[in-house]
Amino acid sequence: MKIALFPGSFDPVTKAHVDIVERSIGLFDKIYIGIGANSTKQGFLSVGKREEMLRAVFAHEPKIHIAAYEGLTIDFCRSINAAYMIRGIRTVSDFEYEKAIAQMNHALAPEIESIFIVSKPGYSSISSTIVREILKYNGDVSQFIPKAALSFL
Repeated sequence: MKIALFPGSFDPVTKAHVDIVERSIGLFDKIYIGIGANSTKQGFLSVGKREEMLRAVFAHEPKIHIAAYEGLTIDFCRSINAAYMIRGIRTVSDFEYEKAIAQMNHALAPEIESIFIVSKPGYSSISSTIVREILKYNGDVSQFIPKAALSFL
């Protein structure tokens, strides 16, 4: 069974995240969307609210499983028997950052392969950080967020 982890903060989930997951479904038997709890960041949404939001967005897809975790992502991969880690790439700077992380992860866990999926052009400018900034000033984020996630904001 091919099991993959798509890790991130998903604070909040965006249409760009959904696109990466939907394009990954045919590649794997099971995909965990892992909500990484970052102790150095104050989240916009609680981890519990992010879990609820992701479950609502992917309720129709039986291959998708939602789980929160703390600690090293590769340790979480091992705990769920994931041999693959999915990473979305929007820009050249994303690639440089993700490549460095993938190389470090490979040094720590050579049995876990990083898979990069390039964002569709229409989604390359969407990031949770920018969406949070728009929300902070009561802007309309409906074009960037999946419909099923809007009620959680």
